[in-house]
Amino acid sequence: MRTRRFKSQSASALVVTVIAAGLIGFGIASYLGMTSFQRRSSMRSQVYNSILPIAEAGIEEAMSHLYFHYSNLSTDSWTQVTSLALSNGIALPGTQYFKQRAFGEGRYTVAISQSSTPTIVSQGYVSEPFQTNELIRTIRVTTASQSMFMKGLVAKGSIGLNGSVKTDSFDSSNPSFSTGGQYDPAKSKDNGDIASVSSAANVISANGNVSIYGHVSTGPGGSISTVGNAAMGSKAFIDGGGSGIEPGWSSDDMNASFPDVQIPFSGGAFTPPSGSVGGTNYTYVVGNGNWQLSSLSMSGKKAMLVNGNAVLYVTGDISMAGQAYIAIAPGASLQLYCAGSSASLSGNGIVNSNSNATNFFYYGMPGNTSLSLSGNAAFTGVIYAPQADFSMNGGGSSSYDLVGAGVVNSISMNGHFNFHYDEALGNLGSGAGFIVTSWNEL
Repeated sequence: MRTRRFKSQSASALVVTVIAAGLIGFGIASYLGMTSFQRRSSMRSQVYNSILPIAEAGIEEAMSHLYFHYSNLSTDSWTQVTSLALSNGIALPGTQYFKQRAFGEGRYTVAISQSSTPTIVSQGYVSEPFQTNELIRTIRVTTASQSMFMKGLVAKGSIGLNGSVKTDSFDSSNPSFSTGGQYDPAKSKDNGDIASVSSAANVISANGNVSIYGHVSTGPGGSISTVGNAAMGSKAFIDGGGSGIEPGWSSDDMNASFPDVQIPFSGGAFTPPSGSVGGTNYTYVVGNGNWQLSSLSMSGKKAMLVNGNAVLYVTGDISMAGQAYIAIAPGASLQLYCAGSSASLSGNGIVNSNSNATNFFYYGMPGNTSLSLSGNAAFTGVIYAPQADFSMNGGGSSSYDLVGAGVVNSISMNGHFNFHYDEALGNLGSGAGFIVTSWNEL
């Protein structure tokens, strides 16, 4: 009897042990399964979050491609197609330019639509953990072109205005705000904006009888100082005797990039000859096409005549003094590139017979760190020299007019100057590339 009772108790204990072991094993298996699931979920979440920077990298490459190759998007391994089908059923109709690139542990496909305001769509892909398929995220951005000359005078660094300086604006393309396409004081506007991207204290300073008929901007945290009768703001504010900065007419949100000027051509250029035109002897006569000089130095009564649509590349310095001048004939235009460290447009300066700023462009290349203009004559043109410190010095009591727009490293104006910004220059296309107007994840 005792033996049967002991065997029965032993069997019961074994059953309980087996059940307990099973429950413990089931619990451990459940815990391990839950831990594994959480680990997979965590890894999937991390991978999913990592896709967005990859897709954004595609957007960045597309924006850069638009800036440098907008006129020919089928370069640098970008492929043109009449339409494009992306993953997740996203179809892009119309002509598209697309590119694929491996990026870190993933890859992206990015497409640019053929348009004056291109749309960019970028898909980022990363393999899902422990799976063979990929996780995908898609970004769509819309863009708008941005002219390099949306403001009258723009500097990377300081702007110092001293003496009797005035800025205002007109619109050569609108007869309501110009006369025959030229500046008319009776039709002037108050968009003679000046701006610096610097965030330094007092990066823009005005001392004396300075009148800025327009907005004034600095980089984030930058500040503006006014001394004496200096005034900045609307026509009503300044003409009404206001001084200092009109409320609402200054900001510290200026943000812009200044790409280097590229060499205009490589090879095939001619050396400008001398010649006599209309009974006047010229040191140089420049017609249609590409021209090149190792330096440009004119003094005394030396002169250059531009009687065609010319590009002149000066690989050294530029110096004009005395009564020297460059004359741009009616209907002609000049793009002047300076690779030397210094350029001085003094003497009688640039005589632009067209009275239109787009007929003369000055481009300072990366090595061009100094540009000066003295007030011996009116100046009508556009200046883009992002590494150059631009100085304007005008003596005497007469005021000298400058018409156009400028982008430089720094600005120093001393004397009597009236600067008239031509708002039509803001429509010169995408000189400053494109800006993002909307960003959405699809």
